[in-house]
Amino acid sequence: MSARVVIPGVLRDLAGGAHELTVDLTEPVSLGEVLDGAFEPWPILNSRIRDERGDIRRHVNVFVDGADAKRAQGVQTPVGPASTVHVINAVSGG
Repeated sequence: MSARVVIPGVLRDLAGGAHELTVDLTEPVSLGEVLDGAFEPWPILNSRIRDERGDIRRHVNVFVDGADAKRAQGVQTPVGPASTVHVINAVSGG
């Protein structure tokens, strides 16, 4: 089975235009491992999502099966073989 990583429109050019990347999994792994696999061919995309320590950037939200990964275990959040990971750019302003 494959975990899906859904990319927001504003970042799709950094993933060759793909709206979704898949990572083959046979058992649950950490979100960090899923992002490593999904972004391996797209290092610039990875740098927009994660900082130099590998953590999710402050102005990026990542959801695993609808749950906010930052409020869970961050990049250690478990991702199963049939999970969907949504990457969403945070919107702020006044």
